[in-house]
Amino acid sequence: MKKSLLALAVLGAFAGVASAQSSVTLSGTLDAGVRYTKNDGRDRFLSMENSGLNSSQLVFTGKEDLGGGLYAGFVLNSQLTQSQGNAGLGGKFFNRRETVSLWGNFGEIRLGRDYTPTFWNNTIFDVYGTVGVGDSSNVLRMATGTFVRADSAVSYFLPSNLGGFYGQIMAAASERALQNPGRYLGGRVGFAAGPFDVAAAYATQRLDLVAGAPSQKTMNVGGSYDFGVVKIMGYYDRDTLSFGAVDQKESRYSLSGQVPVGQGMITAGYDHSKFDNSGASNSLKKFAVGYVYNLSKRTALYTTFAELKNDGATTVGIGGNTGGNSALPPVSGGKSKAIEAGLRHFF
Repeated sequence: MKKSLLALAVLGAFAGVASAQSSVTLSGTLDAGVRYTKNDGRDRFLSMENSGLNSSQLVFTGKEDLGGGLYAGFVLNSQLTQSQGNAGLGGKFFNRRETVSLWGNFGEIRLGRDYTPTFWNNTIFDVYGTVGVGDSSNVLRMATGTFVRADSAVSYFLPSNLGGFYGQIMAAASERALQNPGRYLGGRVGFAAGPFDVAAAYATQRLDLVAGAPSQKTMNVGGSYDFGVVKIMGYYDRDTLSFGAVDQKESRYSLSGQVPVGQGMITAGYDHSKFDNSGASNSLKKFAVGYVYNLSKRTALYTTFAELKNDGATTVGIGGNTGGNSALPPVSGGKSKAIEAGLRHFF
């Protein structure tokens, strides 16, 4: 009996040490709103949407202190579609991010499903964070399965003590599936100090599942500066899809900003895309304006209006919805207009 009590005491002591050195946190975002869409030549469309201001998500994070400045941890991040009571997407519960990491003074090694280096400049230097009707990627036409994330990825991140310099490299295996249509190799490097932040990224990818097995090259550069009374940001992105001697090219740029007003913030952005295919080219132009009112540090009301203009025979409509709803695209060369209003809460 005494031996049993002693063993339990020892186990309890070890458990106490383990719990003191490790932690698991649950957090997330709930964001839902109502959207009204009017595309030229189509009926008006009213829907409930998610992630108009921030991405709705459920996040589990864990961290363990291994001693000697070495740490291990994980992130499990699932998309939430609260208007329909769904989580995950496309058969993946933790569809946004599912990674395990080891980090220390040398930097971080991260494995699993994660954001690609070339996506970061698109979302960080977009005042709308690539969500909602203001999303700058609404004018993107050369998106692949790895535009935002890649499966089966191995990444290395520079340590955070390099005087403002930061960087990431990623290699993702070809899964011959929708998410990884081919091998992805990419990297990003940047510098941030005070109100200033600038970064550049480059990636190359084989598209094994596309007819003709082309390769795609992506490069972008972005930056932001916070003047206090206004913060401006923007990026330029260039994609080239090579079918042997034939290339398709898309050039995009985005310029946006935010102005704090009391407990609120005014946002505005302009996005432009030019697509060249075998000598023929066309463009998309989009303007957005919005307002966010912070009821507290966690809760905010918001509204955003956007208008997208097609050029020539293009029929692109304002998307960015995650509620499973979609309006029919506008007629050739038509306009797409949308306004949404919603409520966002962090927990």
